[in-house]
Amino acid sequence: MAGKRQVLRTLDRYILSEVAGAFFFGIAAFAVLLVAGDLLFQIADLIVEKGVSAWAVAKLFAYKLPEVIVMTLPMASLLACLLTFSRLSSQSEIVALKASGVAFQRIAIPIIVASIFVSLVALFFDETLVPLSNKAADNILRFEVAKEKPTMLKEKVFLRDESGGTLKRVVYIAKLRYNKGEMEDVLIQDFNKGNLNRITNAKRGFWTKEGWILEDGKVFEVKGGEKVQLLFSFDKQKMPVLLEPHKMVKLSRDPKEMSALELLEYIKIMKKHGSNLSPLWVLFHLKLAVPWACLILALLGTVLGVRPHRSGHGAGLATSVFIVFLYYVLMSFFRSFGEAGQINPILAAWMPNLVFFAYAFRLALKANS
Repeated sequence: MAGKRQVLRTLDRYILSEVAGAFFFGIAAFAVLLVAGDLLFQIADLIVEKGVSAWAVAKLFAYKLPEVIVMTLPMASLLACLLTFSRLSSQSEIVALKASGVAFQRIAIPIIVASIFVSLVALFFDETLVPLSNKAADNILRFEVAKEKPTMLKEKVFLRDESGGTLKRVVYIAKLRYNKGEMEDVLIQDFNKGNLNRITNAKRGFWTKEGWILEDGKVFEVKGGEKVQLLFSFDKQKMPVLLEPHKMVKLSRDPKEMSALELLEYIKIMKKHGSNLSPLWVLFHLKLAVPWACLILALLGTVLGVRPHRSGHGAGLATSVFIVFLYYVLMSFFRSFGEAGQINPILAAWMPNLVFFAYAFRLALKANS
């Protein structure tokens, strides 16, 4: 028994070593395709048409690269498993393993474990590095490349104030006219030790030398995180804690650039304003669902690879591109229905994973036959 376990551990290491090389090849191949298909044209336009310096373009490329790499992880997982198991199958190694009593489900265990790890890595970077790098890239485009002033009207401004990793304040502004120093529909949430303890809303606000002055508003106290009690109403109130208009514009972020946790807070604020939340909920669940495509597509690549056929790297890459294309078409299809409120946002975000997993699972059940 101990000898059999040792053989299986050796088999696991062998499979992972074979997949690892193809995985990094897949990251490089798909990164080149994505860069050549989109980012490269943007960079060429910046250099040739707009005369942007090479240093600014190099920084832009570096900041865009993390998002590109994270996008390639599901594709690389699919390609790596498809190429590796196609080669093992064409060389009759899979047949030999099955003849030795090793079921396909046991062969796939190291792939499942490794792809779960890759999915967690994708989720981690999507929550940490990618939002920061996208924000840095956007700043370069706006302030170094375009050299334009921020738009005179900024809608749905969302700001966070943290100190020592603890959330102190969240500000939502429906409309901000930075050039006039005016804002409309302001909501301020103050936190104490991470717990919401005060809410301030106002219909208008304007910038003065002393800071922001809010008009026609109310202040509420939050007790126990749930009970909300009106403290007082005001016609005018000074709010020195708010940043000046230009800094607000620089710090405001698009929901697409937020992490899932930041987006969840943003959704809570938008709910208080009675906004349509369906697109935001779909985006939130997509941020959780897409990284797990690494696991789903890796399993699909494995079961397709062990089927009897002979193909090289070119055919494997073409098959991977086709499958990824179908995945994103399906994702766009259900996303549209979810954003329109016709299906549940959770279902809209996770349906592509469920469809591809069901197909992969069905093939996996037949893989020993």
